[in-house]
Amino acid sequence: MNEIKCPHCGEVFQVDEAGYAAISAQVRTVEFDKEVRDRTEALHRELEALQREALTEAKAQHQQDLAEKDQEILRLKEQAKNAEEARQHAVESAIQEKNAEIIRLQGQIDQEKQRLEQQQSAFSAQKEAALAQAETLRQHDLASKDQEILLLKEQAKAAETDKQLAISNAVHEKDTEITELRGKIIQEQQAAEIREQGLREAHKTEVARLEAEVEQYRDFKLKQSTKMIGESLEQHCLISFNQVRMMAFPHAYFEKDNEVIEGTKGDFIYREESEDGIPLLSIMFEMKNEADATEKKHKNEDFLDKLDKDRKKKNCEYAVLVTMLEPDNEYYNTGIVMAHQYEKMYVVRPQFFIPLISLLRNAALSNIQTRRELAIAQQQNLDVRQFEQAMIDFKDKFGRNYQLASQHFSKAIDEIDETIKHLEKIKDSLTKSENQLRLANDKAQDLSIKKLTKGNPTMRDKFEEAGIQIS
Repeated sequence: MNEIKCPHCGEVFQVDEAGYAAISAQVRTVEFDKEVRDRTEALHRELEALQREALTEAKAQHQQDLAEKDQEILRLKEQAKNAEEARQHAVESAIQEKNAEIIRLQGQIDQEKQRLEQQQSAFSAQKEAALAQAETLRQHDLASKDQEILLLKEQAKAAETDKQLAISNAVHEKDTEITELRGKIIQEQQAAEIREQGLREAHKTEVARLEAEVEQYRDFKLKQSTKMIGESLEQHCLISFNQVRMMAFPHAYFEKDNEVIEGTKGDFIYREESEDGIPLLSIMFEMKNEADATEKKHKNEDFLDKLDKDRKKKNCEYAVLVTMLEPDNEYYNTGIVMAHQYEKMYVVRPQFFIPLISLLRNAALSNIQTRRELAIAQQQNLDVRQFEQAMIDFKDKFGRNYQLASQHFSKAIDEIDETIKHLEKIKDSLTKSENQLRLANDKAQDLSIKKLTKGNPTMRDKFEEAGIQIS
């Protein structure tokens, strides 16, 4: 037996080995539970701090990536605008250069004509001077100078002939060059006119084709019901995605949302996981379109609240509204628009449907390491919670078993007490029976024939006749 002293009243109890072991185990269990609880709470606080830090870093990195992507989109738009302006400027510069070249060549032709006229004037002046000199010499010494005059005339004639021949050759060469230049200019003008005519015809053809497509689209929308108009946009997005699925998104899930929660559902859900099973990207899509002849025009903002609720119900990270509503609103026609009223929500036209998925997917891929660390932290947190739950289950089961054992132990003690009381009653009864037997034995030992026959003469006579002596 072991003795236990109450710390309050100082009374000493005696318990057997089993009871003492149960009380000792209970004391150790309380201390162990307190230590485990303290360590679990400390670990839980540390994991929550790590998780908050990882989430903060992931959000900051994501915002930075989105800002970079927005800057890249603006830069590409500016490049496209600059390229179009440069093309128009190049066409205008080419036309201006051709006009300047034509003017320059025309000026050269005019200068060449002036130079030839000046040369002809100079030859004429030389001729007149030679004739005047010859006439002077003839008058001074006619007889002696006749031969010289004839020679000078011959020389002047030969010079005139050479001059005329040179002039004719120069004029012919210049005319040929001018003709060639004019031919080239005319050919270039004709080629430019042909190219311009081709461009105009191509532009007219493209405008006519676009107008036909617009008219066909309007006619198609007029013939469709409201439901068919919405489904045509959904089919367009589904076909666009399937065209690039194998090249850009081979492991992605992109299907209709058929699960109705609280009376609503979205149109499409995009989900993708990494190779090691970590969730990479999830998007809830809503496609909205309406007929041009619809009297009551809807706005994109009318559907944002429902889209945000559907995203949260289906546990998606992003929400995207692909819309053809408000076609004249430049705010939605410029590109990808962020719905600042709601978290992680975008509004795009159908042509930006695939680029937006690519941008969000690239941003998610850049944060995959952070997602892995977050998944590990969540798994560790889950392990701690499972450990806590297992410990709670163990404590509950151990408490129930202890309670049942305590109840059985108390019941057994009560039964033992009852048995002791019963045995004490039996003991008293046996003690009383023993006293009675002792008294009966004493009386039996004190019994004699003399006492039996006292006051009974008949029995005394009988014993005497039998020869039994009464003493």
